[in-house]
Amino acid sequence: MALRRLTENVTDSQALFVNRHGQPLTRYGIHALVRRHAQRAAVTTPALRNKRISPHTIRHTTAMSLLRSGVDLNTIRLWLGHVSLQTTYIYADSDLKMKAKALAHCEVSLLKSGKNRTGQKGLIGFLNMV
Repeated sequence: MALRRLTENVTDSQALFVNRHGQPLTRYGIHALVRRHAQRAAVTTPALRNKRISPHTIRHTTAMSLLRSGVDLNTIRLWLGHVSLQTTYIYADSDLKMKAKALAHCEVSLLKSGKNRTGQKGLIGFLNMV
């Protein structure tokens, strides 16, 4: 709905996103906007203070969210404008690495906790439950 209102009076020859002078936003302008809003957000969200947030960060985060929501890689490839599916596969590989890291953390927790519900110790007991 908001996009419809934004685009209803814009012709194909006009820029949709313009700066305060009415000129089309440049890559630098978009980067400056993202950086400025990230700095403002860091005031209320301290975890953002030490993070480098750029338009690419938003692009990557969106792609990862789409992947985790079950959107297929080819659709994500089209959305990102990648020519090759191999380029988009990097997101799936990153997601698998994050899952492996999370599982490794669980393994350490299980090993430290001793016996589990099955009465067996550590990761072997956990795997037998699954």
